[in-house]
Amino acid sequence: MSDYSYNVEESDFEELVVARSHELPVLLDISAEWCAPCKVLAPLLHKMVTAYDGQFFLGIVDADENMKIAGRHKVRGFPTVIAYSRGVEIDRFHSAQTEGFLRNFIESVIEKHRSTPAV
Repeated sequence: MSDYSYNVEESDFEELVVARSHELPVLLDISAEWCAPCKVLAPLLHKMVTAYDGQFFLGIVDADENMKIAGRHKVRGFPTVIAYSRGVEIDRFHSAQTEGFLRNFIESVIEKHRSTPAV
C-alpha cells in the first residue's frame, strides 16, 4: 500500500472517506476476496494511486467485513468504486475496467474536485 491507500472500516468511514475527501478526492473500492473481477481491478487501482502520487486517496473496503458500508451505498455488485469529493459521492462504476477507463475516470474525478469550491 502507498501513503495514499488504506483500508476503511465502518468505524473510521467518516474520518477516512468523508473528511479526507475535503482535502483530496477519495476513490472507495468496495470489493470482496472471493470476487474474481475484484482481483483484476485491485492491482490497477493500486497502480493508479501510485502513478497519480498524491492526487487522490484510495480507500479499500472488504464488503464481507463491512456490510453496512456496502448497504448504505446500495452496492449491487463487486467491485464497486465510488468517488467522494468534498464530503459527497460524485461518481461511481462497477465491475473490472480497463486501465484507460480508470485514467479517464480518475481525471474526471480530480477535475470535478478542483472545480468544486471548498465549503
